[in-house]
Amino acid sequence: MSAYRSRIAGTGSFLPENLITNKYLETLVDTNDEWIQERTGIKWRHKVKEGQYTSDLAYEASIQALQEAQIKASDLDMILFATVSPDQVMPNTACVLQSKLKAGDCMALDISAACSGFVYALAIADQFIKTGPMKNILVVGAEVLTPYVNYKDRDTCILFGDGAGAAVVTRAQDDQDSIIYSHHLHADGEISDLFVLPAGGSKVPFSQKVLDEEMQYVKMKGREIFKHAVRTMSKCCKEALEYNGFTPDQVDWVIPHQANVRIIKAVAYHFGISMEKVVVEIEEMGNTSAATVIIALDKAIKDGRIKRGQNILLTAFGAGITSGSLLMKY
Repeated sequence: MSAYRSRIAGTGSFLPENLITNKYLETLVDTNDEWIQERTGIKWRHKVKEGQYTSDLAYEASIQALQEAQIKASDLDMILFATVSPDQVMPNTACVLQSKLKAGDCMALDISAACSGFVYALAIADQFIKTGPMKNILVVGAEVLTPYVNYKDRDTCILFGDGAGAAVVTRAQDDQDSIIYSHHLHADGEISDLFVLPAGGSKVPFSQKVLDEEMQYVKMKGREIFKHAVRTMSKCCKEALEYNGFTPDQVDWVIPHQANVRIIKAVAYHFGISMEKVVVEIEEMGNTSAATVIIALDKAIKDGRIKRGQNILLTAFGAGITSGSLLMKY
């Protein structure tokens, strides 16, 4: 058994000021506010202003998390940055954030697991702390997705927004009753075609053809995504409880990836937990991919729903196809 435990010492989140409302989307595609809310649970989503990038959102969230944790950026041993919308292909955005925070020469690494990214990154941070070499790790989930959204495509333009969240994970002291019990991460590359952004890599470099065929935008198979999201997140939640000998009654809060309110409700039903114990924040932010889980966690902590000593279950599903869960005592 590991000699060390990790805990979340502080969290933060940031959403840019500009809003994309359902009423605005009515002017772009054949849709309406009532239909969008019924199908997704979303009222609006946020959009960066000109000259504002993923690292900028991450910086704002990180400053909050560091202040709450009472940790200086210079005391960080590592920055783990979950994103699929980096500032640029290279250098990685974790290094950009490290510079903005003046975090010295700590290790800085991007994690690409789409909407599962924060859960993946938090699990990696837990392992680095449990095995001993590191004490303070900044875990970020941040996205600027709006440039990759085709606002002529009703299936995707109603969903995605920009935002960031951050958590400072530290080595728990003996008198701190917090622990990450376990994490359970999976992927299924056989169905990776369900959700793709075709252009921008070595397979489809940017060209005029990319623009002509609109390959710079996200494309998804919505019905298949829905089915697999419900199945995999429900499975991951059950796996976490079985591994730790927990029952659903022992979980105080479930924080699922905020993709779609119907997916969230279906996961709660199949997992066997009341929606009263599920954190839902999608209404006012939309799907922010790797940022949704940490933004929802931060908001629930800040408004007093989540308290120290409660058992929290995080779960996510994303392109790849990736999925995972993490059970912790906050």
